[in-house]
Amino acid sequence: MATSRQSLAQRCALHYQRGVFVAVTEGVRVVVQAQFLPEQSSPTARRFVFAYTIRISNESPVNVKLVSRHWLIQHASGKREEVRGPGVVGEQPVIAPGGGYQYTSGCILTTPHGTMEGTYEMVRDDGSTFRAAIPAFSLAMPHALN
Repeated sequence: MATSRQSLAQRCALHYQRGVFVAVTEGVRVVVQAQFLPEQSSPTARRFVFAYTIRISNESPVNVKLVSRHWLIQHASGKREEVRGPGVVGEQPVIAPGGGYQYTSGCILTTPHGTMEGTYEMVRDDGSTFRAAIPAFSLAMPHALN
């Protein structure tokens, strides 16, 4: 784990642009886009389904391996969920310098909007580890926030 006294937010660059959420930590860029899935949702049953696509790019000079994930999911009702597990979508990808990895997954909320954010634990070839930030991003049914 990185031993820097700086917080994760201080060590990474975060920004948002037109529905695209981005964080860069120690040369690992994480880009997120989310969308509401009306065909899988049922507002009367308090089931709001979202898909998110994440692109991880390695802008560092060494290989990095994504070994685990940690998610914080916030429903508009105040309900909070925490999810930890190995890899993503059943994989622990090794990303070469200049390379990338992309996957799509989903989240079910009990409210029409909420947020997700988290970290990936990454391991370099030399065995050193760090947490790459997954930027906080919105999950919102269209017009839910208007």
